[in-house]
Amino acid sequence: MIDRPGLAEFLRRRRAALQPEDVGLPRGPRRRTSGLRREEVAALCHMSADYYTRLERERGPHPSVQMLAAMAQGLRLTLDERDHLFRLGGHNSPARGTSGEHIGAGMLRILDRLQDTPAEIVTELGETLRQTPLGVALTGDTAALTGPRRSIGYRWFTDPAVRERYHPADHAFLSRVYTSGLREVLTRRGPGSRAEHYAELLLAASPEFRALWEVHEIGIRPAQVKRLVHPEVGALELHCQTLLDPEHAHHLLVFTAAPGSESYEKLQLLGVIGAQTLS
Repeated sequence: MIDRPGLAEFLRRRRAALQPEDVGLPRGPRRRTSGLRREEVAALCHMSADYYTRLERERGPHPSVQMLAAMAQGLRLTLDERDHLFRLGGHNSPARGTSGEHIGAGMLRILDRLQDTPAEIVTELGETLRQTPLGVALTGDTAALTGPRRSIGYRWFTDPAVRERYHPADHAFLSRVYTSGLREVLTRRGPGSRAEHYAELLLAASPEFRALWEVHEIGIRPAQVKRLVHPEVGALELHCQTLLDPEHAHHLLVFTAAPGSESYEKLQLLGVIGAQTLS
């Protein structure tokens, strides 16, 4: 059963505890609220302000699992807090483990402070969970994809358009990287895992993947310098730094260019034009 008073109280407390700076929002000169406004939390949770407000006022519909997961992420809850939210909302808490998509609060706090930098949070299978605006401008809105297409390794072998954003000379090496990486995850997670499902799909769909899978390569690591080809600003050479959250098996990828380089200037331009297409 949903605990409406408990849910409302918990949401109010968590909202009051968050400051605009904690979620990458400007404070502004006229802020009177001690924490975030309801409409700000609703936007972070990808729901209407009216829906969120009714929950805080002990009204509204019984929130679904999807809505609770969105609130847990938007409010930057820890796993313990997320589980508590689910129980207040009348649902069993999600199973914990490396296959989950709940991003750790610490990882999100870092991402929120990288709004002027291309960055993204991905799973161990290369599934994009969250991107900065400049990350979307650089590689496209990959966090909006669903199903196996969320994984860069899956898209690499099934969608030829994906390779257009990478230097042609690197294509063969990247194919080995994605194949090797999927085999490592499958070995680690075992039968019945999402990694096994992706491998089965790719073995059926891609002759190139099948040939590389038979080689059984392990330990092919991506290069630290990525050579990308953006449709608007052209070729870029970017350094990729990776931060691992071992509890969730999520990686934060941050892309930077050497100051003064041509790629640095192109990133500055990309920050201006965003994801729009220039004529």
